[in-house]
Amino acid sequence: MMKHSEEFKQEAVRIALTSGLSRGRVASDLGVGKSTLNKWVSHYRPSDLVAAPQADLARENERLRFENRVLREEREILKKATQFFASQRP
Repeated sequence: MMKHSEEFKQEAVRIALTSGLSRGRVASDLGVGKSTLNKWVSHYRPSDLVAAPQADLARENERLRFENRVLREEREILKKATQFFASQRP
């Protein structure tokens, strides 16, 4: 079992509370269990974690995570299409 640093936990909580994504999605993206993330959220309070300059960075980080996720999905679709068309050659 991997032990996460306090900084990682606090960042995970901040993302869970500010990203607009479901906690399940945030947990999946970070590679932790949903119940673990929920436990961290109940332990760390948002008033300590989200500062104004940090909020802008958090929004940008989440936008980039979303863009990265979309690009990965598009890449997978293109891989499958390439395989399909390659198999259709006479």
